[in-house]
Amino acid sequence: MPKTDPVSTLAPPQSFFSKLRFLGPGFILSASIVGSGELIATTVLGAKAGFITFWVILVSCLIKVAVQLEFGKNAIISGRPLMQDFNSFRGWRIRNTNWMVWGTFVLTSFKILQLGGMLGGAAIALSLLFPQLPVALCAVILGATLPYFFIKNYYSRIEKVSTTLVCGFTLFTLASFAAIFFTSYSFGLTELSTGLTFQLPPELVFVAIGAFGITGVASDEIIAYTYWCQEKGYARYLGPYEESPEWHARAKGWIKVMHLDAFVAMGIYTLVTAAFYLLGAAILHGRERIPEGTDLVNTLAGIYTESLGSGARVGYLVGAFFALYSSVFATLAYWTRLFPDIFVAAGWIAPQGLGKSVRFLALGLPLCWVLTFLFVKQPGVMVLFGGAVGSVLLLLTVYGGVVFFLRNQALKLTPGKVYQTVFWLSIASILLVSGYGIFKLF
Repeated sequence: MPKTDPVSTLAPPQSFFSKLRFLGPGFILSASIVGSGELIATTVLGAKAGFITFWVILVSCLIKVAVQLEFGKNAIISGRPLMQDFNSFRGWRIRNTNWMVWGTFVLTSFKILQLGGMLGGAAIALSLLFPQLPVALCAVILGATLPYFFIKNYYSRIEKVSTTLVCGFTLFTLASFAAIFFTSYSFGLTELSTGLTFQLPPELVFVAIGAFGITGVASDEIIAYTYWCQEKGYARYLGPYEESPEWHARAKGWIKVMHLDAFVAMGIYTLVTAAFYLLGAAILHGRERIPEGTDLVNTLAGIYTESLGSGARVGYLVGAFFALYSSVFATLAYWTRLFPDIFVAAGWIAPQGLGKSVRFLALGLPLCWVLTFLFVKQPGVMVLFGGAVGSVLLLLTVYGGVVFFLRNQALKLTPGKVYQTVFWLSIASILLVSGYGIFKLF
């Protein structure tokens, strides 16, 4: 094995506060999650189902983080782009490329519809703020501005912009949730308890599967997390593998930092997700106002005007715009890393051609999203369709998580029996929920 470069390695921080300086990858995921899953999919599910499917949201937020941790751990240890690791898996190959790479490519490509819905939602919010601008023109403007941020595709810029865009909207949502208890839409433990009985009415299966696939750490975020961990520097600080006590000590230290990053993010997005769902269940379901079509964002504004007053509408629209736009922004940052990685793994481009691929994707992907929205014009349906595709992609990430778990166990970098039990319970829960949903759907 190659020796560690002493210049690039760094001893992991030991104290809690010193570890906080190295957090960041999870915040990018939180920004992406809050934008699409919570604002649209979670609220739509709450509006359609009321409190009864609250358990779907909680399970979705809590059980997938174990898979995320194994992906992050592998990214730190291997230091390789994820598709290179997928390509090393055993199993079926097409043109000397592993089926995991092909599966990720095909399923992610289907999610173009979801991104069109997210960009369309941002365009609707912008048009409601400036009524003189048609929605179609707003979509074109937003699609045209996205590539500007990726002229220099730096991690630090992505981390700062994503976190800043979503922070204000998150605080506004929590304020709205607190305010609801001073209105006629207040609810108590009786209503909450109905959402913890694990019921799933057949007519809600599609919406529930979409919400499960897109809320919490979705398959996209699990995959994206590997790129952000590496660009944050965790793998570089660890250094290439070597059979030494020093390397193992550094590995365990940086894995602990990654764990803290992931759990802090989980706390944030679980809190916000629950707030979004309960707002939709309490206000929209009670009024039987189900968001549909291009009226989606305007209808969701009712959450805020009902709990905070009519003056909150503008604040909501501003927040909704930045939340959705930040989610699209974070996804473009991720896709400009994922697709070139796939192209290299499949042998379509040489590693030297990555720069051209990134520039092409930064221009071409927003154009595809704009055209998709202008053609379909149903952002809620588009986002939920992407969530359903994400549920299938989640099965691939589960398989990848198991492979990485066994690899890490062989390196003696898997924690004790409690963690191992939680990991396997997480895998079983994902398979059961996804399998049950797909069975009910078909």
